[in-house]
Amino acid sequence: MAAPPDPQDELLPLASPGSQWFGDRGEGENETVTPKGARPAPQTEEPGRGLGSGTEGAVPRELGSGPARPPPVAMETASTAIDLLYWRDIKQTGIVFGSFLLLLFSLTQFSVVSVVAYLALAALSATISFRIYKSVLQAVQKTDEGHPFKAYLELEITLSQEQIQKYTDCLQLYVNSTLKELRRLFLVQDLVDSLKFAVLMWLLTYVGALFNGLTLLLMAVVSMFTLPVVYVKHQAQIDQYLGLVRTHINAVVAKIQAKIPGAKRHAE
Repeated sequence: MAAPPDPQDELLPLASPGSQWFGDRGEGENETVTPKGARPAPQTEEPGRGLGSGTEGAVPRELGSGPARPPPVAMETASTAIDLLYWRDIKQTGIVFGSFLLLLFSLTQFSVVSVVAYLALAALSATISFRIYKSVLQAVQKTDEGHPFKAYLELEITLSQEQIQKYTDCLQLYVNSTLKELRRLFLVQDLVDSLKFAVLMWLLTYVGALFNGLTLLLMAVVSMFTLPVVYVKHQAQIDQYLGLVRTHINAVVAKIQAKIPGAKRHAE
């Protein structure tokens, strides 16, 4: 025998989705009664209200209205840079790091023109010497191996239209975001951010008086290849100290915002 129906099932009709948010409406207004055992009608999106959003008058967001995602080439470049900075391939990272250090140390001693000329002469000396050595070896051994750099000469190095478009889109994304951020800072869209940027520029004047551009670039390269590894090994301690510093800075910024009129952020 089937169990008798619950009296509450007969007294309480099934409300439509979202009706619990609008309990102040009149009795019986915009309510849908669904017989027991029947499937509810499929939900349709009303104009001006997102399906299941629970808020009246919310317009569904159109496709493409969200923040622009970076192109795939940017994500691939970022992944390769992360692998280098975290020394996941020690040989490859060592070559890149050593090349950067050699180039920067050379620029500190010589001019850019001299460094480029010396590098070109070194490369030409190596390739010409190897070409002459292989030619002499082929003449002595009576072999016909051909040009020693034949495989590299036949290698395709031209960029396709699709590759150029991908790199152009990536560059356009970074340039546009940088220009918008600079406009926001210089035109004081947010007073607090503009003040922070002004303090940063003021500190950079003292840094520029102590170091030149090449020294700063050398320090930046060394920090890029060392700090990520140190952070991974001592993450707990570093996060603890960074949390203390962040708390102190937030307290100081809050005091400054309280004293400066109009420095408080507008509620978004």
